[in-house]
Amino acid sequence: MAPPAVAPTVPEPGVPPVLTLTQARFSELPGWSADDQAQALPALRRSCERLLTQDAARPVGPDGVAGTVADWRPVCTAAAQLPPGDAPAARRFFETSFQPWRAADRDDPRGLFTGYYEPLLSGSRTRGGRFTVPLLRRPPDLVEVDLGQFRPALRGQRIAGRLDAGRLRPYASRAEIEGGALNARGLEMLWVDDAVDAFFLHIQGSGRVRLADGTVVRVGYEAQNGHAYVPIGRVLAERGEIPRDAVSMPSIRAWLAAHPAQARQLMNENPSYVFFRELKGEGPIGAQGVPLTPGRSLAVDPGFVPYGVPVWLDAEDPLSSSARVRRLMVAQDTGGAIRGPVRGDVFWGFGAEAAERAGRMKSHGGYWLLLPKGIRPPQARSPGT
Repeated sequence: MAPPAVAPTVPEPGVPPVLTLTQARFSELPGWSADDQAQALPALRRSCERLLTQDAARPVGPDGVAGTVADWRPVCTAAAQLPPGDAPAARRFFETSFQPWRAADRDDPRGLFTGYYEPLLSGSRTRGGRFTVPLLRRPPDLVEVDLGQFRPALRGQRIAGRLDAGRLRPYASRAEIEGGALNARGLEMLWVDDAVDAFFLHIQGSGRVRLADGTVVRVGYEAQNGHAYVPIGRVLAERGEIPRDAVSMPSIRAWLAAHPAQARQLMNENPSYVFFRELKGEGPIGAQGVPLTPGRSLAVDPGFVPYGVPVWLDAEDPLSSSARVRRLMVAQDTGGAIRGPVRGDVFWGFGAEAAERAGRMKSHGGYWLLLPKGIRPPQARSPGT
């Protein structure tokens, strides 16, 4: 039987979140012995390839939570040499090379875990007929700023805008863009046939578009307008349109379909707007810059958890009240709603089952970071403290 769902505590107003890590043993990881850790190795190898292009002395993550790039070189080299598909060898590798650390927000190890997937839309390279909803490329005047480069306390935070007389101003919001703020600038990459599908593509960050001739075009996140993401499910719950515990992608879609006259206005309550690029080869591409692995890539808040770190997840299964999602994943992506020390978004892949799991996942749980042995992160706490 799965343990009862226990919601994470609500932080006190004005109390900033703080990542704390407590050393653990692999025997304390729920379900560790039942997972096939070999399925996570392709994701780890991709992250290692990216990581090892960086300077050896470079800290990995905020305050060097995961040591330095040099600390990762031995484990990345060993991971590359493991035989594919050998589950026992993969488990031995992780148990001998890594140390688990239980993550918490101060004293609370409980967090929220959602899911995302790669949707399929119908589209065209030209506007016409039912294809009237554009997917836009990044505007040339969009300026993105990594605030951590200016103040260490703002590491992991970004803003975007446009330059106006030497000052950075907010970029156009979703409502303004939908109202024509970027028209006649030649930014249209593709045209799709459903505004709601396009809206959810913005939330997922990547997807596929099937053209009339059967060709499938893969699109991925290129940039965002800098406005904070506002979940319209929360808006509906606050208005009493959907019970808070019933908010999910299917319930939001059902509301939009039942209220077509109000759909655009509701979607514009989320001012965040995503610009896309066409992807060639493997995809989708996560924020770390590597292709994501279905069921094994996790979006995290990089202000707390660095990309490339293996993460042991234990959360409620979105499709079964008696099951758990317990598996080894790798932090490789982020998202506008993924904020906090114990917060994750599971990439489920492509297809109907992936869409179902992602759309219904709103699970409570927790995770452990796996760091190379010998690293003692500055966020470490002794067990029992």
